Amino acid sequence: MSSPSVPPLVLVSGPEGVLAERAVTATLDDVRVSRPDLEVVRLYAAGYESGTLGVHTSPSLFGNATAVVVHDLDEAPDDLQAELLAYLASPADDVWLVVLHKSGNRGKKVLDTLKKAKARVIECPAIKSDGDKAAFVQQEFRKAGRRVAPDGVRALVEAVGKDIRELAAACAQLVADTTGVVDEQVVATYYSGKVEATGFRVADAAIAGHPDEALRLYRHAIAGGESPVPMVAVLALKLRQLVRVGNAGRGPSTTVAKALGMAPWQVDRARKDLVGWEPEALARCIQSVAQADFDIKGGSRDADFAMERTLLTLARERRGDR
Repeated sequence: MSSPSVPPLVLVSGPEGVLAERAVTATLDDVRVSRPDLEVVRLYAAGYESGTLGVHTSPSLFGNATAVVVHDLDEAPDDLQAELLAYLASPADDVWLVVLHKSGNRGKKVLDTLKKAKARVIECPAIKSDGDKAAFVQQEFRKAGRRVAPDGVRALVEAVGKDIRELAAACAQLVADTTGVVDEQVVATYYSGKVEATGFRVADAAIAGHPDEALRLYRHAIAGGESPVPMVAVLALKLRQLVRVGNAGRGPSTTVAKALGMAPWQVDRARKDLVGWEPEALARCIQSVAQADFDIKGGSRDADFAMERTLLTLARERRGDR
């Protein structure tokens, strides 16, 4: 027996993790409407063991329904791809197969077979530009039945930064904690004045190799009365996360996050930030931040100079300019 609202094959396609996770959750919830006994099994490309898919798609002795969620088809080993193709040639009853594919050509034959089999395709395009982020914020409030003013949208995108998970969490917090129209003043009350938000934006700019932007954000924060102490702490935190995630291997974000005591989105962000970094450069940056921490806490007469020197060091190391 199948769910009247969900076909037995679902493809979640696209790189935006937040949208992909929501698509999977919504799909499973829809299946549970008619099959509350649904058992959910998640398989990950990294560390996949041959034969696992067949075990979980075999008929159940108890007649239970099963949803098998296959993560990261774009990273799938050959044996997992072969097993998916074999399954698609003869799908099982009372099994829902949900496959996630971020981008690229790996797994293309499985993708083509899924589409030929009339799988439901849910697109999860990347949210990168400020316009995309603004549209995302507007949609979040619209779904919650709330109004957000244009200046509120701009202020929230500016305050929270680049991470879409943080942006989604910020929207949820404002929906839960406020009433009426969410405008720039409401956003400022919650985010714009927080040194944590500013510190992460400064660190993001430096780690991405953008010295002018890092210095601009830092000087603006200092002019507004903020202290460099929590900002250097954020720099140290971000670098530690890069090192820890870089040494953790290529496992699923959820698995790595649990092992490191981090949130999955932090692992995803660190992996993106690590692109272009050399281990030796990270080591030099950690030493620079440690020196800045000492200088800012009394080791130097000019804390601002110490902080700005460190920001420039990070940006140069990221670009390979020494």
